[in-house]
Amino acid sequence: MGGSKERTIWINAVLEPPAGKSRVHLDLRVPGGDPVPLISCGARVASEPGEGHPWYVLNDPDGVAFCVFGPHPQYPDAPNGPFELVVDAVDPLRIATWWAARTGGIVGQRSDTGHAWVEGAAGFPFLFWVFNPVPEHKTVKNRVHWDVKLANATVDDLVDAGATLLRMRDGDIDWWVLADPEGNEFCAFA
Repeated sequence: MGGSKERTIWINAVLEPPAGKSRVHLDLRVPGGDPVPLISCGARVASEPGEGHPWYVLNDPDGVAFCVFGPHPQYPDAPNGPFELVVDAVDPLRIATWWAARTGGIVGQRSDTGHAWVEGAAGFPFLFWVFNPVPEHKTVKNRVHWDVKLANATVDDLVDAGATLLRMRDGDIDWWVLADPEGNEFCAFA
């Protein structure tokens, strides 16, 4: 999306069906907040505005939820399309702080809701990286993950900071698969 390599969204086929609630999703801004074009492409409405929130929640054809927003008064010039990545977290401030330290971003927090976010993360293609408070720990593989480029760090630096190495770079893949301290999978590229 967006025409630049840094803002590419890959859709990969996977063999396993969704197993429970998606802990990672995208928030999209669309003209007027109208989900009809997305529904005509196969998305299904999970909830409409007014059910505790002013946005639509849709499920893509694979069952992964995403949220659809209209224009935002604080960001009137923000382009349409994906504008934030949302990740469920048991400790949103802790994991936002961890990612901000890895990416040079700035942490924000709403103490009244428990939400935390990262702004200005190096190479991050969206306005916000939001960590949403939930009571349950992650139990299954995320259907959505992010990739990082190792510019000023190594895999060992990430592991020393609390990441878990899940798969080494090898003859089949040219990247490392890791998990952050809350277990969210991500790929690291040289």
